[in-house]
Amino acid sequence: MSFFKSDANLSDPNHCSLPEEEQLVLDKLARKTVQWGVGMTVAAILFLESIKPANFIMSQVLVFFEPIIQSVFSIKDYDTFRSALERRETIEVLIQKIEAYDVIAKKREKAFNKWYKQEKKTWKWYQRYLGVFLPKLDPPDEVKQLDAQLKAELNPPSDASAQ
Repeated sequence: MSFFKSDANLSDPNHCSLPEEEQLVLDKLARKTVQWGVGMTVAAILFLESIKPANFIMSQVLVFFEPIIQSVFSIKDYDTFRSALERRETIEVLIQKIEAYDVIAKKREKAFNKWYKQEKKTWKWYQRYLGVFLPKLDPPDEVKQLDAQLKAELNPPSDASAQ
């Protein structure tokens, strides 16, 4: 039981009551955040958690700045994002999408770092410490699979990029 009017089951970020267009905009924003790196992911989640109670006010601030933004950019996604922020569950869905993409990125980074550390142990001293005559690196299949999965997750679908 919840005290809030719109109690949504948000255990799955892909299954929520948001329209498809808003889902695509949130997906694009989450992918871009994860592409910027781990530091940006943490900062974005911290920021989103802190403004969660004021999401409607933030949507109205975006309405206020819309003429200025629209004079510089003609973005349809801006309106969609602004209208999505009017719902209380949007911020939580965005946070869950960012976390889902970040899990894949961290798995890939962890597997690569583990492999790279083992690989560096086989290098000669001048390769390790001076960085000269470095061998050509060929990551194992596990890292390649995670890299392909990460690229598939972070690159937008072809039909969404046409909009």
